[in-house]
Amino acid sequence: MSILGNFLSGGSSYSSGETRLDRFALWIGRRLALRHAHVELAPSARISPEARINPRSDRIVIGENSIVAPGAMIQGNVRIGSDSSVQAYTIVVGYREEGLVRIGSGVRIAAHTMIVAANHVFDDPDVPIHKQGVRPAPITIEDDVWIGGQVFITAGVTIGHGSVIGAGSVVTRSIPPRSIAVGCPARVIRTR
Repeated sequence: MSILGNFLSGGSSYSSGETRLDRFALWIGRRLALRHAHVELAPSARISPEARINPRSDRIVIGENSIVAPGAMIQGNVRIGSDSSVQAYTIVVGYREEGLVRIGSGVRIAAHTMIVAANHVFDDPDVPIHKQGVRPAPITIEDDVWIGGQVFITAGVTIGHGSVIGAGSVVTRSIPPRSIAVGCPARVIRTR
């Protein structure tokens, strides 16, 4: 699909819908996402045919005018509001109801970001980690948030509305509204 997707989009990070090829690429992207019964896309949502959308046994909802770019992967229990974008090679994974990932409206998520709403359990050193399961916890990204490239957001975190997360940050604790946070672990350096 990569060669076809590149051809259809003209090499753009997402199809604008302005040309016949763009509209065809968006149509393919929608069909691929909607082949799963528990995916709901607003009519104006733009999904790259090279995105990977799979609700597993959960549900994915993507709002009006939101964009999912090539190579992005959205799996599990995820809700994305309107006018938001998930850029190339970003991974968003929700786990069941207790590990819901909720992304608000007007959110910008840059490339290569990871948002994973569960952590592996490793309490018993006598049992292999892969046999101990995962511990889900919700992730909420409120409205009007900008997340820079290569950010990792861990389970149980809320990022308050109007916040900015600097590129390369690892968010392990909730960030208050209108904050600018950077680092590993991310810490608030000032407010907006």
